Amino acid sequence: MREGSLGRLVLVVALACAAGISAACGGGGGGVFKTQYEYEEELYLALDGTATVNVNASVAALDALRGFDLPVDPRARLDRERVRALFQGPGVEVTRVSVSRRHSRRFVHVGIDVRDVRRLSQVAPFAWSKYRLERHGEVVQFRQTVGKAAGKSVGDVGWTGNEVVAFRLHIPSRIPFHNSPNDVQRGNILMWEQPLSARLAGAPLDLEVDMEPRSILYSTLLLFGGTVIAAALTFAVIIWWVIRRGRDAEVAA
Repeated sequence: MREGSLGRLVLVVALACAAGISAACGGGGGGVFKTQYEYEEELYLALDGTATVNVNASVAALDALRGFDLPVDPRARLDRERVRALFQGPGVEVTRVSVSRRHSRRFVHVGIDVRDVRRLSQVAPFAWSKYRLERHGEVVQFRQTVGKAAGKSVGDVGWTGNEVVAFRLHIPSRIPFHNSPNDVQRGNILMWEQPLSARLAGAPLDLEVDMEPRSILYSTLLLFGGTVIAAALTFAVIIWWVIRRGRDAEVAA
């Protein structure tokens, strides 16, 4: 076999291997969430109970829902260290605090690392929720019950009555069951929404998810490893076949 033919064959095999690896990892980026929420809790959950929580909320929503005493006037100075102190508590580490402005209202964005999500209710901003994470047979069950809001009056802050709050969960493994009214979104993301007025009135909200005890990352690594091994074996067989054909041709000549 000529060197040019062998080179083209190797290139085809390499491209096939790359395609297989890409399929194993999954393509495309995550979805884009276009709704802008007045209050949002986003929980990235791990099977061992550790978690990361992002809270994105207007100052007015934090005051009304959680009973904070932050200045709702968008022209007033907002002390980020004070915001950080409000989210400090046992078993958590505040990793970031930032501020933005939208609809003539000031918003805060807080990131928190959690050692054990089951104890997150010991931290004041999350005390309105009860958290459970436990193994039941072949699944791990996560339950979050969101209770009453503080219901603090904040005056006229520009709310129109269309404001929405959201609770979003990023689940680490496959989901046999959930009670979210929305479909599972890309990346195993579940979301529960509620009108701000209903949350202020203390309308019940229960988040229920059953997940497999093995993470998607672990399964993906197994699939990736199997794909790589299969591709390597295929590549080795093809090279052996090419070399064998070359020797047979030399013998025949």
